[in-house]
Amino acid sequence: MSDDLLAAVRQGTRTIDLAQPLFTGMPSSPNHPGFRMTLIRRHGDMVRPDGGSAANEIIITGGHVGTHVDALAHVSHEGRLHGGVDAGEATVNGRFAEHGIDRMDPLVRRGVLLDVAAAHGVECLRPGYGITAADLEKAAGHAGAEPGPGDVALLRTGWATRFDDADAYLGQRDGVPGATEEAAHWLAQRGIAAAGADTTAFEHIVAGAGHSVLPVHRILLVEHGIHIIEHMRLEELAAEGISEFVFVLSPLKIVGGTGSPVRPLAVVRA
Repeated sequence: MSDDLLAAVRQGTRTIDLAQPLFTGMPSSPNHPGFRMTLIRRHGDMVRPDGGSAANEIIITGGHVGTHVDALAHVSHEGRLHGGVDAGEATVNGRFAEHGIDRMDPLVRRGVLLDVAAAHGVECLRPGYGITAADLEKAAGHAGAEPGPGDVALLRTGWATRFDDADAYLGQRDGVPGATEEAAHWLAQRGIAAAGADTTAFEHIVAGAGHSVLPVHRILLVEHGIHIIEHMRLEELAAEGISEFVFVLSPLKIVGGTGSPVRPLAVVRA
C-alpha cells in the first residue's frame, strides 16, 4: 500500500453511508420480487448446555431491490449484451456465464455528486422531470467538479426524501425524475465506470408509463459497459456540500447474477 494512501487514512477519514435500509415492505420496483426477512430461530428456541442461545434469519430478495448495482447481464438489446454477447448463449443453467455480477470488480474510485436538484434551487425535482445534458453541465458547474474516465457519477434528484412513502417514491401515477437519453450519452462520453441515482430506476419515468422502456439502461449497460446503481441515499452528501469523495462499492459475488444489493460508501476527510 502506498505511503500516501496510508497517510491519508491516518490523518483521519469518515464514511458516509449511501445505502437505503432493507426491510420487509420497503419500496421496490414492480418488475422485481420484493425484500422479505424474518427470524427462523429466536433466542430460547434452542438453548445449549452452557446456557448460550442464537437467533438467525431467512432473507428472500431479488437482486435489484434496495440499493443495488446492475451487472452488464441485466439488460440486452436485440438479443445482445454488452460487447455483442448473445444473451441466449450466455445463459447457462439458469445463470449468466458472461457479464454476471460476479465478473464485476469492486470499485474504489473518485466519486462526483451531480446535485441536479440543488443546481435548480429546489429540494426535489418534480415528478417525471427529464434530466438533460444541460442539467448535468449545470450540476457539474454547481459542484465545481465533473466526472471523468473511471469515475463514478451520482445524480441527486432529491427523490430519496420520498422513500418512506412507497407510492410516492415509486411514482407509478405521477412519474419519477431521471436521466434522459442525452444525459446518458453525456455520462458515457466521460468514460465513467458507474453511474448512480436516488431513484427506483436510473431512467426518466413519465406519468403512467412505468418501466415500459429503459433506454438509459441500454446506453449505459449494453452500449458502453457502465454499471448502474439505483435506490441510493444521497441526502447527507448534499446537505454537507460534498461534491468529490472516494467512492467504495463491492457487489456480492453471486455467480451468474444480474445484480447485487450493495452498501456503497463515500469516504471523506474527518
